[in-house]
Amino acid sequence: MTKDTDQIVRRLAAILSTDVKGYSRLMGDDEMATVETITRYRMFISEFVEVHRGRVVDSPGDNLLAEFASALDALDCAAAIQKKLAAENQSLENHRRMEFRIGINVGDVISQGERLYGDGVNAHCHAAGRRPAQPEHLGGPV
Repeated sequence: MTKDTDQIVRRLAAILSTDVKGYSRLMGDDEMATVETITRYRMFISEFVEVHRGRVVDSPGDNLLAEFASALDALDCAAAIQKKLAAENQSLENHRRMEFRIGINVGDVISQGERLYGDGVNAHCHAAGRRPAQPEHLGGPV
């Protein structure tokens, strides 16, 4: 017998993925300060995801993965996140600033309970290290 949360469902989704530019360096310089900053920034990111009708799927290490039913909601969320974090970074010394790279991919995903799988998720996550960490850069076609 299968629980409802174990059902496998295929659907189209906008996937927003973030990672921190220079995260290993930040951790090497000061682990505690990095953890404090990323924890605070994740709280902001999660709030923006919720406001823009998305949901946080996972957040391992310096990554955060969110799902949206609308690419426009994901794009508006990304812009709001970058604006807020740029303002927050102003209070930090240059070498401690945490710059998030954010990308959005629209693709087919497979969901099982709260988990997401498939090329719609993987294609985006593998590109994380190639995205610029600039508030004004919102990537290619969505």
